[in-house]
Amino acid sequence: MAFRPLPARAPAVLLREARPLKAIFSHAQRLAHLQRLLESQLQPAAREHCHVASWREGTLLLIVTDGHWATRLRYQQKRLQRQLVAFKEFANLTRLQLKVQPARTHRREVGHLRDLSVSAAETITATAEGITDPKLRAALERLAAHAVTKEAEKS
Repeated sequence: MAFRPLPARAPAVLLREARPLKAIFSHAQRLAHLQRLLESQLQPAAREHCHVASWREGTLLLIVTDGHWATRLRYQQKRLQRQLVAFKEFANLTRLQLKVQPARTHRREVGHLRDLSVSAAETITATAEGITDPKLRAALERLAAHAVTKEAEKS
């Protein structure tokens, strides 16, 4: 008995028809809409630092990127809550909760960087002088020049 895969369907069709995906997609759309409403009431500088995390039972949970912005928003909390209640989506808003969660930074993996001393660069240059293969000699000279440049940058 051979396995016959189902025919491929477009992602938009899956989002409309598959029940679990449909629920996730509608929840994401709802949060995006709430985010837009929140941003309409925030100062422009604060918009990138404040994101809607959840909206349940009258409590709006906002994720803020750092303590500075959380403090600023806490000072404006009552005004912000009054403005948000004016929207029908936030009609039963009773509490704003702020949670600090620093933005995730993706650190790039750095290759094996090793600093070569001036004496190591001189040794590589001396070795390159004794090599007859032009490609290998050029590669060693480039390596030695790079090491010397790094040393010069440090000082």
